[in-house]
Amino acid sequence: MKKNNLYIFLITLLFISGCVTMSGNDMTPLETVKFVNLDSYVGQWYEIARYHHKFQEGCVGSKATYSLRDDGKINVINECYDKSFSGKLRTAKGKAWVVDKETNARLKVSFFWPFAGDYWIIDLGEDYEYAVIGHPDRKYLWILSRTPEMDKNVYQAILTRLQKQGYDIAKLVRTVQQRGD
Repeated sequence: MKKNNLYIFLITLLFISGCVTMSGNDMTPLETVKFVNLDSYVGQWYEIARYHHKFQEGCVGSKATYSLRDDGKINVINECYDKSFSGKLRTAKGKAWVVDKETNARLKVSFFWPFAGDYWIIDLGEDYEYAVIGHPDRKYLWILSRTPEMDKNVYQAILTRLQKQGYDIAKLVRTVQQRGD
């Protein structure tokens, strides 16, 4: 139980820091995708790569599951194994909601009320086979896939687009996933 509380605390710190806007940011505004069909977006996603975060330290097999709620919000369940696939399953439950109803690409996510952080969908496969989640200040980044592995050419194309968006791809950490999961 104590590890779950620590995990939730660390996630909360992420979103507290996400609520603070960086001053003097000279980067061009982060672009999101033009439109997200939430019915197609929900479901299970495997983390392929991410920026390093203390709250995900030691995580392997990270995945997220999203489901629509009756109130229009989205249930969020993030899971990973601690240090190895035989390690303890770490789970964080939260909710997300759309803040840009024209595109559905800008959301807020909260694991601990009243704190919420930006969750922007900045790249998305035509068939919703992959998604890239960013933060307007470019301090957070996740590459997600419907499968535990991603085609190398698809991954390289995503990296090229991320560089054009001002992301430092050298900071990406590849996520260890189980094959055939």
